[in-house]
Amino acid sequence: MALRDTSLPEPSGPARCGTAPPLDPDDRGRLLAGAHHDPHALLGAHVVQGGIMFRTLRPFARAVSVVIDGRRRQLTSEGDGLFAGVVPRRKKIPAYTLLVSYEDGEHEVDDPYRFLPALGELDLHLIREGRHEQLWKALGAEPMTHQGVTGTRFTVWAPNAQGVRVATDFTYWDGTAFPMRSLGASGVWELFLPGVGEGTRYKFEIHSRHGHRFLKADPMARFAEIPPDTASIVHSSRYEWSDAEWMAHRGDVPVHVAPFSVYEVHLPSWRPGLTYRELAEVLPAYVKDLGFTHVEFMPVAHHPFSGSWGYQITGFYATMARLGTPDDFKFLIDSLHRAGIGVIMDWVPAHFPKDDWALARFDGEPLYEPGDDRRAEHPDWGTYEFDFGRVEVRNFLVANAVYWCEEFHIDGLRVDAVASMLYLDYSRDSGQWTPNVFGGREDLDAVAFLREMNATVYRRAPGVVTIAEESTAWEGVTRPTDSGGLGFGLKWNMGWMHDSLGYISHEPVHRKYHHNEMTFSMVYAYSENYVLPISHDEVVHGKQALVSKMPGDWWQQRANHRAYLGFMWAHPGKQLLFMGQEFAQGAEWSEPHGPDWWLLDPGYSAEPDHRGVRDLVRDLNTAYLATPSLWQRDTDPGGFQWALGDAADDNVFAFLRYAADGTPLLAVSNFSPAVREDYRIWVPEGGTVWEETLNTDAARYGGGDITNPGPIKPEEDGIRITLPPLATVWLTPYPS
Repeated sequence: MALRDTSLPEPSGPARCGTAPPLDPDDRGRLLAGAHHDPHALLGAHVVQGGIMFRTLRPFARAVSVVIDGRRRQLTSEGDGLFAGVVPRRKKIPAYTLLVSYEDGEHEVDDPYRFLPALGELDLHLIREGRHEQLWKALGAEPMTHQGVTGTRFTVWAPNAQGVRVATDFTYWDGTAFPMRSLGASGVWELFLPGVGEGTRYKFEIHSRHGHRFLKADPMARFAEIPPDTASIVHSSRYEWSDAEWMAHRGDVPVHVAPFSVYEVHLPSWRPGLTYRELAEVLPAYVKDLGFTHVEFMPVAHHPFSGSWGYQITGFYATMARLGTPDDFKFLIDSLHRAGIGVIMDWVPAHFPKDDWALARFDGEPLYEPGDDRRAEHPDWGTYEFDFGRVEVRNFLVANAVYWCEEFHIDGLRVDAVASMLYLDYSRDSGQWTPNVFGGREDLDAVAFLREMNATVYRRAPGVVTIAEESTAWEGVTRPTDSGGLGFGLKWNMGWMHDSLGYISHEPVHRKYHHNEMTFSMVYAYSENYVLPISHDEVVHGKQALVSKMPGDWWQQRANHRAYLGFMWAHPGKQLLFMGQEFAQGAEWSEPHGPDWWLLDPGYSAEPDHRGVRDLVRDLNTAYLATPSLWQRDTDPGGFQWALGDAADDNVFAFLRYAADGTPLLAVSNFSPAVREDYRIWVPEGGTVWEETLNTDAARYGGGDITNPGPIKPEEDGIRITLPPLATVWLTPYPS
């Protein structure tokens, strides 16, 4: 072995590269300003005359060397964080890393500008066409291995930007070091950052064509900081589902001929302070015990202001971070599925808030919102409406609907504020809107979007149901798209809700003058596939809780409440009840503290007060699930028949529901405080003996226990029963 000659001086440092050709002044200026469309053409490694030129942009670095085959070659500082040099006598770009010296030491890193684009041509084509049904897999922050190196691909749609850079927590929110490249006509910008992984906080630094520079959260982020912080977070799901059986069979029976009883929940306030995983320990058991088939979550997409209840969304692809990670939310859904409970999610494609760090004027121009201020501004909520006429925006929303169904196994989407989308003149005066091409008030772009969304969701996610909150008489909301409808599976029956609550809020002595408010719903009951909603909107903002809408003293209020629920569960249509109303909470819902669970404490009252109402809801659901006549023909006029619809002076309603095999159920509601003995109700001929199967006046529910024990035999003119006061009674054929 030859010995090293120690008489020779030690080298003073790494070998220096040759001098690189200077950057064009215009390119240099635009690069440093964050306004260059192709930083990869300036940075990284390039073949030049005499060798390979290396250039990097490393703000605050003291020195940068390129490492090839273990040998360091120092680059020359060009000022402003630029370092460059030429390695001579090489004709091919070698594998290399960068050794960057900062005050805290040296860091060996891969050069982001040596990588080819990590987004394929097919993805870009689909984005341009507005047909990328899994858009979240193409845009946003995607941890991946690219060209053998692990890191994160950042992509964002910003077609009007002059330049886009990635700003992160480890760059102290300065995007100078990481300019992105434009991928042509798609409007997409891309950069693969090696070594960057999950948990990294980031934003996009946009340089607008007006010369402004600002930070924006990622519209496609899967996770985000807890407000008031606003950064996006790199996330990759590792959740392993355990609901294969549920997913395989959830669509076996079409929803309109299946039982469908929904408990609406605002997750942050149902049990304040609980995380998604902690909720998974209690919510499925509670819902299953009460017999609901589904839960409906008020919006869980990321929103900065908790007081908006989730209806002011800034992160359409991110879950609400206050309660945990996206995988934690999946755990909650999985737990509900394993308990046999479906999950519906409120979805809000009608509008978005104006927060300057989010979607609004995203690349310095109207992008997600229309360019016409009259179309962009939502007059009721101080928000922006989406530009449904732009294919990329429609794609953003359609893919978002698919995202929740495919990635989170959501079983249904309740679409908020559909009416505000359908009409150009919604909440607008004359002169504040422009008619469509046919001179009408319909928003044809919104109609096309809703049809596309419904058709895509039903095609890609079998067993999922979409539900419209639509408050007008728009025809064909639940008609299939191939028949000219909007394609929803169900529609909230806002007319029934408004009329029935109006009726029940009157003193009984006045109800006879409003009798038609309870019968009118049957005039249009089969025009759509309906859900009967007693939602959060009806028990907040001065509207009072359901039981507090009722007239009379506390006993009468609870009796009215029970009778109303019995009427609702028997009426054609599915049903939805907001949390707290299942035990007759008297106070309005309050987002900061949620339901008054203490009312169910036996120590609060020895009487079956609130607990009795909860027990009634359990029994209503139990009887409902066991009685096909209450759900099998919800959309079939042959499944309903009035037995007594004109007893206005008595405040009595009676109707029959029929199952597919003809088995009937008779529901009788007495909304008078008077006991009506020997009261005649018409029933079909045939000698059927009836029995009382549910009575909302039962003692165990807190009622007076006026019941009809034993079999009830029909007479020539029907059956004669005793009607308890302020109560609903269900009767079914006596088992033979």
